[in-house]
Amino acid sequence: MILRQPSPRLYLVTPLLGDTAPFVDPLAAALQAGDIAAVLLRLEDADERTLINRAKSLAPIVQRRDVALLLAGRAELVARAGADGAHLTGIEALEAALPVLKPDRIAGAGGLASRHDAMVAGERGADYVMFGEPASFLAPHAGEGLAAGRRPPLDAVVERLAWWAELFQPPCIGYAAHLDEVDALAQAQADFVALGDWIWTHAQGPAAAVTASAGRLAAPAAAQR
Repeated sequence: MILRQPSPRLYLVTPLLGDTAPFVDPLAAALQAGDIAAVLLRLEDADERTLINRAKSLAPIVQRRDVALLLAGRAELVARAGADGAHLTGIEALEAALPVLKPDRIAGAGGLASRHDAMVAGERGADYVMFGEPASFLAPHAGEGLAAGRRPPLDAVVERLAWWAELFQPPCIGYAAHLDEVDALAQAQADFVALGDWIWTHAQGPAAAVTASAGRLAAPAAAQR
């Protein structure tokens, strides 16, 4: 289970991966560079055995640091892959996955196009809700609030995080599209700040990007959450 945090922590999102071997070293470096709560593993389509093997190739690197490994979708593979849970896009996907994941594994919810969707996800038993993720996360039927698959403006993400944090118990995650968004998401009371593709393409490498993001969270205590 993912719990609410007294101060924000980081949540890493991988690129969409086929061969996972070249990703081992960048992932290990990123995990050493900051306080990471979870890694969301995004895998290209393949047969089940290949997907399971890809997840298993990265699971020990993540879990030996006491970090949760979540699969993007693919709840039916979580147990066989040795993962800790799944991140589901949309209410339908969440509801379908809950019987598979609960009570032992994490079920996170994203692709929430409205406040109503977020509340439904919480009521159904999502362990966290994510706001502000990019188009690559979205199911085609995610809702008109995310029409054309575009990410909401930062101000809208901040507003949604602040609303959720004030009223609801499950943790909330804000997705940072770049380093300069980390501060605003933390100040909006995000329990976790998700870092995506931009950290893996950082000029100084992913460890430097994670270190910089962690510094934003700590300065000073995310502006006194």
